[in-house]
Amino acid sequence: MQKITPFLWFDTEAEEAANFYVDLFNGNPAKSMDSKILNISRYPEEGEEVTGKPAGSVMVAEFELEGTCFTALNGGPHFKLNGAVSFVIDCKTQEEVDYFWDKLSTGGGEAGQCGWINHDKFGATWQIVPDVLGKLLSDPDKDKSARAMAAMLKMTKLDIAALEKAHRGE
Repeated sequence: MQKITPFLWFDTEAEEAANFYVDLFNGNPAKSMDSKILNISRYPEEGEEVTGKPAGSVMVAEFELEGTCFTALNGGPHFKLNGAVSFVIDCKTQEEVDYFWDKLSTGGGEAGQCGWINHDKFGATWQIVPDVLGKLLSDPDKDKSARAMAAMLKMTKLDIAALEKAHRGE
């Protein structure tokens, strides 16, 4: 059991978001394990007056993405997801970077700089990062790491080949 679980607040989209993310990660060409819906709980009649949510409507969707559990709550319009918290997706290949970038930046999503999806269609913020990026940016050869950083700062979706080429000074 994981010690800390990300808890996402939605108005009414918790189940839709959970299904979207599960399908997204299950469609990943490099997935390492299945993602799944773990549980859906519904508002009881006793909570209608206090919560304003109709009895039987989705209260919480619990789901797992590649081994990490999340909870999504339909808590109403009081809070919105924002970029102060983001989720990093470590990608091994350009195909995987492209897959997550394309799926999360469309349908209402907004692409940002340096591999960020400023918000997906539900408001969550993501960083689509190739595994090799940390190695390139922390190279002890400061010129190599500076060239990789300069290249990254000009990108929206990260391009592994272009980052490696910049790192080599080509």
